[in-house]
Amino acid sequence: MARKDRNTDESYAQDVFDNPPQGPIGVHRGNRSIASRLVPFLIVVVVAAAAGIGTWAAMSGEGSKLFSGGNSASSSTSASASSSASASSSASSSASASDTSSASASASDSASASQSPSQSATQQASSSASANLSTQVRVVNGTRKNGYAAKQAAVLSGAGYTNVVAANPSGNLPSASVVWYQNESDLATAQDVAAKLGISNVSQVTNLSAPVVVVLMN
Repeated sequence: MARKDRNTDESYAQDVFDNPPQGPIGVHRGNRSIASRLVPFLIVVVVAAAAGIGTWAAMSGEGSKLFSGGNSASSSTSASASSSASASSSASSSASASDTSSASASASDSASASQSPSQSATQQASSSASANLSTQVRVVNGTRKNGYAAKQAAVLSGAGYTNVVAANPSGNLPSASVVWYQNESDLATAQDVAAKLGISNVSQVTNLSAPVVVVLMN
């Protein structure tokens, strides 16, 4: 049998496709710059950041604070100024009130200081005028203390009384110290004597040995 010829490239007639133009063969893209390759990534990053910030502001409420920040700051400043003005007014009012109170207190103290000595002098003068220091006063010692009547008589003499006599008891004695007076005109003197000797009991008795009699008891 005769052998068949094999199909080879040389067995076909050449056409336009056998001589392609020089250069890259097939569909391709040219080399791109670095900037053109980074732009898409930058856009994605910017969009993602903006979306994240918007979501955070909406959920936390910080967005409204950012927009109202200016008004809040001015309101706070106005409130602070008003508070400072009120505090200053209050401090001034308090200082004025304190000064007025201090002045009133000083005036009252001065008035009291000026009146007290005169009142005391008036009372002492009235007491001295009421008590007759020349009235005879008899001091009787009803205690067991020797010289006690003389000691108390010396107290009255030191107070201005000029006719004071110390004596021993005779007759009935009272249960407590007492100042007796005989006439109504001697009442003021008896009260003054009792005050000088620290005796609280003053009573009127007739038929005394002196206009005023002091009986000293334990």
